[in-house]
Amino acid sequence: MSGAPIVLADPPGPRGRRRILIASVIALLGVAALLTLAALRLADKGQFDSELWSVFVDQPDLRTLLWNGWLDTVRAAAVGMVFAVLLGTGLAIARISRYRAVRAVATALVELLRSLPVLMLILFAYLGLPALGWQLSAFWALVLGLTAYNGAVLSEIIRAGIGSLDRGQTEAAAAIGLRPMQVFRLVQFPQAVRRMSPTLVTQLVTLLKDTSLGFVIAYSELLRTGRGAVEFLGSRYALPIYTMIALIYIVTNGSLSLLARWLDRRQSRRLDRGHADLVIDSAAGTGPPGGS
Repeated sequence: MSGAPIVLADPPGPRGRRRILIASVIALLGVAALLTLAALRLADKGQFDSELWSVFVDQPDLRTLLWNGWLDTVRAAAVGMVFAVLLGTGLAIARISRYRAVRAVATALVELLRSLPVLMLILFAYLGLPALGWQLSAFWALVLGLTAYNGAVLSEIIRAGIGSLDRGQTEAAAAIGLRPMQVFRLVQFPQAVRRMSPTLVTQLVTLLKDTSLGFVIAYSELLRTGRGAVEFLGSRYALPIYTMIALIYIVTNGSLSLLARWLDRRQSRRLDRGHADLVIDSAAGTGPPGGS
């Protein structure tokens, strides 16, 4: 029965499916009506005039400005993700340590960082650390805040990936003389990263969106760059510029989401092949002795 699917609720019957269909249609019609009303109001105010939307063609400096803002956003996200992975790995190692004091300190630090808003961590890095004598630029303050929060989240992801591994692998590695750190580096961590790669990419999407919080410390990320363009060109260009910014975020994060789904499917196929090979070996009598 171990391979049977887990059913949390009975599937809806014919009447239930009809109710779901009717509710879905009503909801879609309501959303369509709201969007239509909003579009009509914008059209009445001239927000769909070609003059406004041709600003991206007429103003090459605007395209360059948004491109540089996007590059600054990606740069902060990439650097923050690298440091977050390093911090998360270190905290994951501490969380599975043999020493109770190390586990307690790591657990307290993870829970503290996870419970604080990302914005508060960024503001503390930008405004609080200088009061302690550590002066940081807007870029590094943003990276530090993103690293602190996402490192705590990634530590739990990595620890969950390690916990999903078969304990027999750890015991076998210890039996051949590997030290605990070698077991983690050679056996546990590589497999945990492969299993958690879709979740790691999803967290990268969250981190990239959180770079917009650099707006409050005057970091020139995409959103702040767009606001500067609106202030320079005039508020009548706000809708085209912010719409373009939204599309840039959608394309960037959508690409990362597609990557996460591709990694998820690839990992599922790999696990299915491994399970099938194990079943074939067991049926042929070549599997591990004493298996159930």
